[in-house]
Amino acid sequence: MSKPAYGSNPTHPQLLSRLMKGVAEDVKAYRHLQALLEDQFNAALRYQAARLNELAGQITGTVDALEQRRQQRVFLVENLLGAGGTMARAFPMLTGNAREALESGWQLLEDLVVDCKQRNVRNCNLMMDQQNIMQKVLHGEEQIYAPG
Repeated sequence: MSKPAYGSNPTHPQLLSRLMKGVAEDVKAYRHLQALLEDQFNAALRYQAARLNELAGQITGTVDALEQRRQQRVFLVENLLGAGGTMARAFPMLTGNAREALESGWQLLEDLVVDCKQRNVRNCNLMMDQQNIMQKVLHGEEQIYAPG
């Protein structure tokens, strides 16, 4: 990954500002991902293959953007706190409303990540079950009954 351009030596306030902006962008993107995953579930229920393909591209693009921002967040935190720095250790670098905004944004982001993971598992299970059913319909069941 290429490092973000901040000039030769970004200041802590610049790094913190970018960190806060990135968290806010990720909250928005994860909400969009929630909607995409819900659309994917509904399309799978209705066997809408074309819609599933369209959604797969949108989901992939959203996840790629989220991964780029995650990598940027790691870069920013490491520039603020050194290797092994964490978001929790970055909170005290802010005060007042800015600190509250970052902490609440981070908590919301963590909750959205968990929710999207759960939706993704649900969708995957549904599509795998549908695939198994189709295989049985198309190819029959092998050894439905064990020989006696």
